[in-house]
Amino acid sequence: MAGFRALAREVRNPRNTIALRRTSLRKCLERFAPYGHRATWRHLCARAGLAPDDRAPDPALLISALAELEEAREVWLTYEAGFAGRRRREKHDGIRQPSAVDDWHRNTWGGCDIVPCASPDVTPDARLADVLRRVIAAMESAPGEACPVCAQERIEWRTDLERYPLEGPVCTDCGIVVPVSVLTPAALFAARRYAFAERYATV
Repeated sequence: MAGFRALAREVRNPRNTIALRRTSLRKCLERFAPYGHRATWRHLCARAGLAPDDRAPDPALLISALAELEEAREVWLTYEAGFAGRRRREKHDGIRQPSAVDDWHRNTWGGCDIVPCASPDVTPDARLADVLRRVIAAMESAPGEACPVCAQERIEWRTDLERYPLEGPVCTDCGIVVPVSVLTPAALFAARRYAFAERYATV
C-alpha cells in the first residue's frame, strides 16, 4: 500500500492522467485527513478552487490542494515527534498519569480526525496548518471560553455526531468539534445550555 509521500508524487507527476492524479490526492486523505476524509476534501477543494465532483480538474489546482495538505502534515509530524519525546522523558522521570493532551493525542493517532468537523460542509476558513497550530497551542494552554480556531464563543453541545466523539461541543461558526479539555467548565455549561435553548425554541 502506497504511503502519503508516494501518493503525493503521483499527484505531481505530469505523466499521469488527470484522473490518476486526482485519485492519488483522494488517497492521500486516507493517510492524513485532519477534519475527517469528506470534510478535509471539501475544505481543500474550496480553498484551491476545485469542484469536489470534477473528474478532470486543472492539475495546478490539485497541486495547490496537495501543498496545503502537505503543509498541515508537516505541522502534525513535528507535533507528534515532540509529543513522543516528551512522553519518553516523563516515563523516564516516573510520570505515568496521562494528561488531557495525552487523551486527545491517543484518539487522533495517525493524523485522521485530529480536529473533526460535525459536517463536511462546514469547515474553518483558515489553512489546515494554521488550524492545527491553533488547536495544538490550545491543548498546551489553560482552558478558555472560546473556540481555539476561530475565537468565537457560540459553541453548542451536540449529541448526534456521526463519528468519534459521538457527542461534544461544536463551534457553530467554523464547525469543528472542540476538544473538551480546551474549554472551561463554564464554557461547557454554556454549550449545553445553548443546545437546550435551541432545541426547545423549536417546540
